[in-house]
Amino acid sequence: MARDNPTWGQARIAAELRLKVGIQESPRTVQKYLLEDPKAGRRQRVPSQRWMTFVRNHAQGMLACDFFVSVTVRFHLIYVFLIMDVGTRRLLHFNVTSHPTAAWTLQQFREVVDNEHDYRFVIHDRDKIYSQELDLAVRAMGVRILKTPFRSPQANSHCERLVGTLRRSCLDFLIPLDERHLREILNEYQTHYNQGRPRASLGPGLPEARPGLPVPLEEQRHRIPTGYQVRATPILGGLHHEYWLEKIAA
Repeated sequence: MARDNPTWGQARIAAELRLKVGIQESPRTVQKYLLEDPKAGRRQRVPSQRWMTFVRNHAQGMLACDFFVSVTVRFHLIYVFLIMDVGTRRLLHFNVTSHPTAAWTLQQFREVVDNEHDYRFVIHDRDKIYSQELDLAVRAMGVRILKTPFRSPQANSHCERLVGTLRRSCLDFLIPLDERHLREILNEYQTHYNQGRPRASLGPGLPEARPGLPVPLEEQRHRIPTGYQVRATPILGGLHHEYWLEKIAA
């Protein structure tokens, strides 16, 4: 897994083994085999206790959104808009455009926040694209707007982390040709992010757990179950891989 996925660390590999293969190993054990320092590159948490306490308490009914920029092979700027579910860490929606407007952004909210939603809050920064008319229209959908303070990206940390993950594990290795190509890349990565990428904050777990995942058993926590083999599926041309257990044919 480390050879196939050069951007994965010991925690990611340990989660992949536990959720997909049924082998329960600690990240420290994986680190021993990778010969890496477990403290290397560890970042200090931003002290935002009160705000993060509020976010944790209301995560199940909270959305977060943000823009970021991608550059094509011809150095054209393409804006990507994301909406995520804070409680499940799912990437609910994305879209790309070369010319973002408030009307275009409002349409993205309409595609996510329908009449049967259970969301109560949405977090966004103070970018000018979030106009007063846009906020009023979103409030009319029954969602309360939470604007982050000036120059405080940590207040929207979940979405900032999602953007960072998209860059480090996807767009830093793939250069889109145009809007259509970027949309295809992100569409494939969205499925992998929601259904195949373990999240440490979920236990570890998957935002959209698929049926049939093995449960680690004490008597076989260090080995593959008898009669099964590990199979892999390449994602984004082999940039990542997803693993699962397959029963060996008799």
